[in-house]
Amino acid sequence: MRHTRPDQIVLGLRLVLAAFYFAAGLLHLTSPGGFLQIVPPMIPAPGAVVAFTGACEIAGAIGLLVPRTRLWAGRLLALYALCVWPANLYHALSGVHVPPLPDSWWYHGPRLVFQPVLIWAALFAGGAVRWPLAPRGRARPLRPARTAPRACAGWPRRRP
Repeated sequence: MRHTRPDQIVLGLRLVLAAFYFAAGLLHLTSPGGFLQIVPPMIPAPGAVVAFTGACEIAGAIGLLVPRTRLWAGRLLALYALCVWPANLYHALSGVHVPPLPDSWWYHGPRLVFQPVLIWAALFAGGAVRWPLAPRGRARPLRPARTAPRACAGWPRRRP
């Protein structure tokens, strides 16, 4: 199967995001100490929240790679990135030191500004949005890609 350039861009972003979220999820589960420090104090059960977010990241990473779950994985990873934004803001403003991360705004500023890009990237990699690769003036609703033929054993095939 030959891929077009936009397909290659989406696939590349999808693979990068899946690797990023999978690694981050493993870190949440295996080394939760740094993540526990940046959970805002008003959040109950920080240990359970950090473990849950790690599991969500791993599930989302796997979901991005499975065509049948890709759309919902992208949407939920975008929602996840939106929901953890307050922890990133708390980390930036509270003065909590988490080694080996720097304490300067040279780190926190780009991290906070990049969060909307991460939200868009999850939606784009999951197929929920097409911008900037969609043709101008032709807005069509997105549908998840079919991965298997519609016909099952003994059923007639329908031509697309």
